Amino acid sequence: MTALLPPLRLTGATLLRDGEMQKRSLVIEGGVISKGPLPEVDLSGNLILPGIIDLHGDAFERHIAPRPSALFPILAGLRWTDREAAAHGVTTAWLAQCWSWEGGMRGPEFAEEVMAALTAYRPQAHTDLRLQIRCETHMPDTRARMLAAILAHGVDYVVFNDHLPEALEVADRDPHRLALWAERAGETPQTFVARLREARARSRDVPRHLCALAESFDAHDIRYGSHDDPDGDTREYYRLIGARIAEFPTTVSAAKLARAFNDPVLMGAPNVVRGRSQAGNVSAQHLIADGLCDALVSDYHYPCLAEAAWTLVDKGMKTLPEAWAMISTTPAEIMGLVDRGSLEHGKRADFVVVNAESRAIEATVCGGRLTYLAGEAGARLVSAMQRRRMAAE
Repeated sequence: MTALLPPLRLTGATLLRDGEMQKRSLVIEGGVISKGPLPEVDLSGNLILPGIIDLHGDAFERHIAPRPSALFPILAGLRWTDREAAAHGVTTAWLAQCWSWEGGMRGPEFAEEVMAALTAYRPQAHTDLRLQIRCETHMPDTRARMLAAILAHGVDYVVFNDHLPEALEVADRDPHRLALWAERAGETPQTFVARLREARARSRDVPRHLCALAESFDAHDIRYGSHDDPDGDTREYYRLIGARIAEFPTTVSAAKLARAFNDPVLMGAPNVVRGRSQAGNVSAQHLIADGLCDALVSDYHYPCLAEAAWTLVDKGMKTLPEAWAMISTTPAEIMGLVDRGSLEHGKRADFVVVNAESRAIEATVCGGRLTYLAGEAGARLVSAMQRRRMAAE
C-alpha cells in the first residue's frame, strides 16, 4: 500500500460539493478531507469529484480467466483488477463472485478461494476491494458452508439470483448455448444437465433456505438484495424476505415495484453508455428517464462508470452533480458508508481529478493515497510532492 499524500491544499479546480459544482479548494491531511492553510497545488482546468463507489463488478473474472482454458492465479487477477479500477476512478469496489450450482469459477470451491485470496491481498490493495456474493437460490445444502465463509472473510453484501429456469430452457432448446455454458463450468453438456436436475430437485427447500439466510444476514448487518428480477412479482417475493436492493431488474414492472417500496434500483453503466442492454433487457436510460434507477454499477466494464455519468449529462438527462451522485454518493448511502461518497470535511479523502476539457481521469486518490496518476494534473501533483521533499531535506 502506498504512503499517504502529505498535507495539501488543492486549488483552482471546480469541486462537486453539497450537490453543486463550486470553485473552491480541497484540503487533505492524514487521509481525510480537512481544513486549514497548507502547501498548495494548482489544479486549474480540472474537476475534483468524489471517488467512484462500484457496488457490482465481475470484470475481475476476465483478469483471472481471459479465456475459459487460460486461468491465471487469483491473486494476480485481483492485482490487475485493482489497478484497472483505480485507473477509472474507482475507490471502493465490490467484486461480484457467484456461489452457484454451475460449478467451475462460479461454484462454492472457487468462491472460497476468491474470498481467501482477497483477504490476503486486501492489505496491499490500492482500491478498497470488497466482495459481493451472488447466491444462486437452489443451493440449500450449502447454506452453513456459505455463511461460514461469508463471516470468516467479512463479506458484507449478498444478492439472490435464480438462473435455473433460464438454464433449464437452454438445455431444452439451445444445444450450442448449453455446450458453451457447460464448457465455462468445466463440464460436459450431459454432466451439466445433471447438475440442473439436481438443483431443480431442491426447489421445495428454497423458500425456507432463503428465509434462514435473510435472518442470518440481518443478525450480522449484511446488506442483501436480488439480481435480475424478471417481473414485479419476483421483486416483491424477494422484498418480503428482506432483500431490499434491486440489482439489474430486467423489466420496467420489476423496477416499478422496487420504486413503489422505495427500494434502491441498480443498473449497469455499460447499459447506459451503449443505450441498451447487451442481454436484451430493459434500457437503463429508459429507467433513469422514468425515475426508476438510483445508482449505476460497472457490471462488466469499469471504464463505463464515469462514461455513463457523462452520457447522462450530454443527453440532458442529468446535471453532472446528479449523474455523478449515481456512482458515488448514492451507492455510499445504499451500503451505509457514512465515511465516503462526498467531499465533506472529515470524510475519507476519496476523489478523482478529471480534466475539465477532455474528461479524462488524471488522478485517483483513495483514503488519501495516490492510486492512479496521469496527464497534466498528475505532473502537477508529482512536482508539488518533489518540491515538498526537497524543502524537507
